[in-house]
Amino acid sequence: MYGVTFKNKVNCYSFSSFDEIIDYVSDKKGILVAINAEKILHATDQTRDIINRNIGYSDGIGAVMALKKHGCKDAVKIPGCELWLKIVEKLVPQGKSFYLVGGKQEVIEKTITRLKEDFKGIQIVGYRNGYIKTDKEKQDLIADIVDKKPDVVFVAMGSPKQELLMEEMNKRHRAIYQGLGGSFDVYTGHVERAPKWWVEHNLEFAYRLVKQPSRIKRQIHLIRFPVMVKLGLI
Repeated sequence: MYGVTFKNKVNCYSFSSFDEIIDYVSDKKGILVAINAEKILHATDQTRDIINRNIGYSDGIGAVMALKKHGCKDAVKIPGCELWLKIVEKLVPQGKSFYLVGGKQEVIEKTITRLKEDFKGIQIVGYRNGYIKTDKEKQDLIADIVDKKPDVVFVAMGSPKQELLMEEMNKRHRAIYQGLGGSFDVYTGHVERAPKWWVEHNLEFAYRLVKQPSRIKRQIHLIRFPVMVKLGLI
């Protein structure tokens, strides 16, 4: 594993497996930030700084292509919606504790219920929905995390909001942090993930486009990304 800096100064770590990234973050602690073609192409000063302060990993096949172009032959795609469950699976037997933030109240409650069904003995020391409306609510959440001292914190609120919140948490309590976007919705069945064939053929973006044609303006740039990688522009 080693890091690569793309030409637009976005840093990304190259991991060859789920186990490698989990072992790395378990040892170093810190915040896992998903990187895909869209985040590389559309990086702003804010998002670039957030990624580079933390542990960026290749959540999309575009990021994998760019890493391999830079010599990381063993780089693999590590979907964030799978990674968090791999973290749970690996760390529950070690007696590690978890704290979850994000989603609507019914979604987070269903997430907790299902985790307890899927992972017997899981230690969930706290959770709350993702609708943090005041600074007091945020400070109360951080104080609870400092008090409960979880080993792992998952925050599903969308970028960059979730990363900024995790950075505040991490200043007060060192742990493994991962931003999950809409992963709780997928886990509980409120949002459908692409079928297995589309996932295995790295066509999740195309499936989402078929389901939501309105995404075309947002995703049209993905067509030119492989060409930019091949020409060494990334």
